[in-house]
Amino acid sequence: MIERLAIIGVGLIGGSLARALRAAGAVGEIVGCGRSLGNLERALELGVVDRITQNPAEAVREADMVFLAVPLGAMRGALAAMRDSLRPEAIVTDGGSVKCSVVEDARAVFGRVPPRLVPGHPIAGTEHSGVEASFAELYRDRRVILTPLAETDPEAVARVTAMWQTCGAEVTAMSVAHHDEVLAATSHLPHMLAFGLVDSLARMRENDEIFRYAAGGFRDFTRIASSNPVMWRDICLANREALSAMLARFGVEMTDLAESIRRSDGEHLLEIFARAKAARDRYVDQARPVHEDADRSSSQT
Repeated sequence: MIERLAIIGVGLIGGSLARALRAAGAVGEIVGCGRSLGNLERALELGVVDRITQNPAEAVREADMVFLAVPLGAMRGALAAMRDSLRPEAIVTDGGSVKCSVVEDARAVFGRVPPRLVPGHPIAGTEHSGVEASFAELYRDRRVILTPLAETDPEAVARVTAMWQTCGAEVTAMSVAHHDEVLAATSHLPHMLAFGLVDSLARMRENDEIFRYAAGGFRDFTRIASSNPVMWRDICLANREALSAMLARFGVEMTDLAESIRRSDGEHLLEIFARAKAARDRYVDQARPVHEDADRSSSQT
């Protein structure tokens, strides 16, 4: 049982965590904190939180669990603001999509990685943002990755694991570096492709006609281009090394594909398409949980 949960960033991710724990009867009081007073007041009206404040230090005071759901670029500032008000036994965890930057921010603020900090990443979300987009079932049958370090308190890891399992999530653990490499390939790269494609088409002179005749496949593929631009800017900068490597590798693949089309090399095209279809059928559809995993595409503080 979490006696007092402080959520810094009561948007889709933070709000959904609050709703899920409330529905499960697994939390006593929930304190919401964020920059947008209007969003916080709405969270209070909806019953997502019990109290609101725009001061992180006030929000975490007496909290036994703190969840950070802020853009990566705001993580260090949030940690610094709460540092002197945290209870010694308080557990701090987060929902950031890049773990190396969160660990670096914590080390910069505290002088070391606090033993009660459990870096985490719920692989769930929609392209919508704000507390009104939150819902209790968001994490059901979704995956949550925790990236504890050698100095992380095992009891803190166990409590964060139990929190996410209460929300219906499947919890796994991996190293910080491995997490960032995996997410660069499976989440960050697809977002870059969607943003890049939509931006490229939008800058074409005939863009009105192009978008008018866009079919379902285009809408499905580019849905994530409606995600929070600020958050994705921060993700790109925080995971720039792993993401740059994936973009370079993908660029080589696209060059090969373009050359095959230019040469009318139907045999090579068929080889690429068949290999891709087989891989997706084998790994994606069979590995998908009851509800298909969605990338955490937006958040609002």
